[in-house]
Amino acid sequence: MAEESARRSWLKNTCARAILGAAMICGTSAAQAADVAAVIETYADIAHAKYEDALNAAVALEQAVNTLIARPTEDNLKAARQAWVASRPAYQETEGYRFGNAIVDDWEGRVNAWPLDEGMLDYVADAYGTESDENPLYAANVIANPKLSVGGEEIDAAEITKELLAAKLHEAGESEANVATGYHAIEFLLWGQDLNGTGPGAGNRPASDFDTANCTGGNCDRRAAYLKTASALLIDDLKEMVANWTADGAARKALREAGDQQALAMMFGGLGSLSYGELAGERMKLGLILHDPEEEHDCFSDNTHNSHYYDQAGMIAIYQGSYTRADGSEVKGASLSELVAAKSPEIDKGVKDAMAATEARMKLIKDTADSGKMAYDQMIGDGNPEGNKMVQDAIDGLVAQTRAIEKAIEALQIGQVAIEGSDSLDNPSAVQ
Repeated sequence: MAEESARRSWLKNTCARAILGAAMICGTSAAQAADVAAVIETYADIAHAKYEDALNAAVALEQAVNTLIARPTEDNLKAARQAWVASRPAYQETEGYRFGNAIVDDWEGRVNAWPLDEGMLDYVADAYGTESDENPLYAANVIANPKLSVGGEEIDAAEITKELLAAKLHEAGESEANVATGYHAIEFLLWGQDLNGTGPGAGNRPASDFDTANCTGGNCDRRAAYLKTASALLIDDLKEMVANWTADGAARKALREAGDQQALAMMFGGLGSLSYGELAGERMKLGLILHDPEEEHDCFSDNTHNSHYYDQAGMIAIYQGSYTRADGSEVKGASLSELVAAKSPEIDKGVKDAMAATEARMKLIKDTADSGKMAYDQMIGDGNPEGNKMVQDAIDGLVAQTRAIEKAIEALQIGQVAIEGSDSLDNPSAVQ
């Protein structure tokens, strides 16, 4: 009996170590399927929890917006801005799901598209200009104009509705700069333009821009209606994605039905693409190369340091299969880390060490900005070696993290995994 027990233990351990091998010594792929299936469920459970937290924060944001519209005071504007900042962490933690899951990537532009041509939405400073060869709606000012023309088609914008924003204005004229919905449209309406360049200070829209009795900026009723509608639409969009990750939701089903190898490729592809092409490249290196505050993610509010930090926190949660919710409860289960460790403890440690190192570098950026010493747009400014170094160190950490993820992919023998690149990293001369 002892000998048989030992043999079963050896077979179990062998299967664990060979979890993704083409041929299993134990003679069956059942253990592999069960383990990957468990990882898929944890991955999906964490996605559901994150999107639900983001939804709850968006509901709180809407309440603050409604209070501002009802009583447009500086204190209520400040509270609405704080609610917007508080709505970002949970959403940013979801971004590791974007690139590997088509259902998320197809939807993401409705809630987090950036950068945007703010003149399409509302009034802007004269320095912004009045036209662009790339975008005919560059300075259309929807809030000031109840009728618009897009590609020769007249649009009735007299009533600001969800359909107007989502179906007629968002990415109108096939321009991705026409961002009419989501977090960044709301951000612009709450803060206004940040006219400080790489100097201190964020946008500084007055509360009176929403005060119909003492209106500044003109069209205060339409501005309030736009903000209210965009906030409600954000809730609708987040509800849709919460539903996609329920027990029988479309996103969860897509992973279950993809097969083990493809499901793992989707999960690791999302992590690698956010880490490398999107965050290290498009969101960080591009702005650093150009020293351009317009290239920072949350450019009106000066909240970019938080967005980058929580992107990283979200990737760690996905890899380690553990997420602490806004209410303090924990969602935890079988993880990608465990799968990698079963093949190579050293490679798993390499991924976790690289992620921790990057998190520490992001934390330095966050702490520096939170202290008031230096905002993110100042860090990427020309002639700021201290700030430039902090950002470059985080970029280097993300690149090293991606290389560690690629080793994990090789260890699991997943095959070809698509990790998005970026000219900012791969061909910087193309963006200078």
